[in-house]
Amino acid sequence: MTQTVTTSTPLDVLGIGFGPSNLALAIALEELGVKRGRHLDALFLDRQQDYRWHGNTLVAQSELQISFLKDLVTLRNPTSPFSFVNYLHQHGRLVDFINLGTFYPCRMEYNDYLRWVAGHFTEQSAYGENVLAVEPVHSGNSIEQLRVISQDSQGREQVRHTRSVVLSTGGTPRIPEVFRGLKGDARVFHHSRYLERMNEQPCANGQPMRIAVIGGGQSAAEAFIDLNDSFPSAQVDMVLRAAVLKPADDSPFVNEIFSPQYTDLVFNQPELERERLINEYHNTNYSVVDLNLVERIYSIFYRQKVSGQPRHGFLCRRSIESAKADANGIELVLRDLATGDTEVHRYDAIILATGYERISHQQILAPLAEYLDEYQVNREYRVQADPRLKAPVFIQGFSQSSHGLSDTLLSILPIRAEEVATALHENLKSSFDGAPAKTAQRATASNA
Repeated sequence: MTQTVTTSTPLDVLGIGFGPSNLALAIALEELGVKRGRHLDALFLDRQQDYRWHGNTLVAQSELQISFLKDLVTLRNPTSPFSFVNYLHQHGRLVDFINLGTFYPCRMEYNDYLRWVAGHFTEQSAYGENVLAVEPVHSGNSIEQLRVISQDSQGREQVRHTRSVVLSTGGTPRIPEVFRGLKGDARVFHHSRYLERMNEQPCANGQPMRIAVIGGGQSAAEAFIDLNDSFPSAQVDMVLRAAVLKPADDSPFVNEIFSPQYTDLVFNQPELERERLINEYHNTNYSVVDLNLVERIYSIFYRQKVSGQPRHGFLCRRSIESAKADANGIELVLRDLATGDTEVHRYDAIILATGYERISHQQILAPLAEYLDEYQVNREYRVQADPRLKAPVFIQGFSQSSHGLSDTLLSILPIRAEEVATALHENLKSSFDGAPAKTAQRATASNA
């Protein structure tokens, strides 16, 4: 029998997921609470056992793809103690980082920055809880509160009531249809589990392996370079539909599409124009690779030609017709899209660098579906709902079609967090008018 723990006192805000988006929101709520003299009672749940940002993809070579100035707070409040610059100062590395002469910290360091910030919100966060559903709490003809059901690693259920929900659960690994029949095969895994799974492979102990990396984007490039550098006994094929690895366009004028002002422009356009704008700049973020990685990969293949010892393969213009597993490996049938010819390749492991889907919000909010307008949001990221649903539901990272390409990225986190925090204060104002201000000790980043 499943043990269920119910907390009766309702929260003001319950955040689902504690990645960068909701972490930025926690800061914005804290700083806005100080300014307004009234803190909302917020709690953030995360299914990970501790704070990690894409922890299984943090290979040594990976760097952040945006400036450190686009951290959790600087665009909104450059004086905030939760900035990346203050993180460096508190850890005694500010001068060292300046000496690097770069705007792009490695992802390992950025993950440590996020962990440092999250450490200041331990009283407002709970880890190891997987949220199963958000349900309505009926009160006559209206819904003033929501019931959030979560489950810990021991299978115990926790039920909490809240006056609002902010859902930010990120992407779900996209598995191509041709590989779905191999679900559960430890030799086939998504890039989101890269480090964990590679530590279990024979090549981690120096044994020879043949590995295919499926995909032509940034994740595929980082995996290929790490396999080349860290696993000398591995032979790796890059398998991609495109004819070439395409460089990401991060030139200054194009980067203006990731500014907060551009979000307003996109949102205020008719639907067809929004689609056109998103498609026009698709190559800034999807199926593209940083130019320095493109050059490194080209150099690896060039050196193979010089040495006459081809270790890796670059299989471009290939579609995957079938994937079959047996005791001897994974057999892929590939079709050359230019010639129509097919070829068979056998691998010991397959890494799917095939991106992410944004669907988890629909699964978690399914019990509220009849009240929601197909998960469409207003400018402040509140899900549109019929008048019966008084408890506001906000989503972060699921509104690319209405708010633009920056919605799933780090670029606008501080501004979006401020917009959501302000909307929460305004929407919940009636629920705490006249109530005594909360006096619990709040988070502070003055000390590391």
